[in-house]
Amino acid sequence: MPVQLNHTIVVATDKRRSAAFLAHVLGLTVGAPYGPFLPVGTANGVTLDFWDAPEERVTPQHYAFLVEEAEFDAIVDRLRSAGVSVYADPHRRLAGRINTWNGGRGAFFADPDGHNMEIITRPYT
Repeated sequence: MPVQLNHTIVVATDKRRSAAFLAHVLGLTVGAPYGPFLPVGTANGVTLDFWDAPEERVTPQHYAFLVEEAEFDAIVDRLRSAGVSVYADPHRRLAGRINTWNGGRGAFFADPDGHNMEIITRPYT
């Protein structure tokens, strides 16, 4: 079997809040708790397992999601409706804009703990 990513742990100050935020924005569902984890599954079978940080502080990480063109617009609309800023760049300096890298569209946004989330319509080459 070729190597595949199965899951990753997303450290959060409040796993329920963070999992619900990401699931809502991406149009996914929060799964049943699995031990100390709260999973959000993606279409390709990878889960993001949200876990409460043992401390009040979280080191922000980066997570990128490949989405279809129509879903990109729906995600951006949900973000803006929730008052979440969208940026064209990973440093979150180009507010309110999207990028057109690799012939597709992309945007960055922060989750409740400052993780740098990205949506793209074309994979990086």
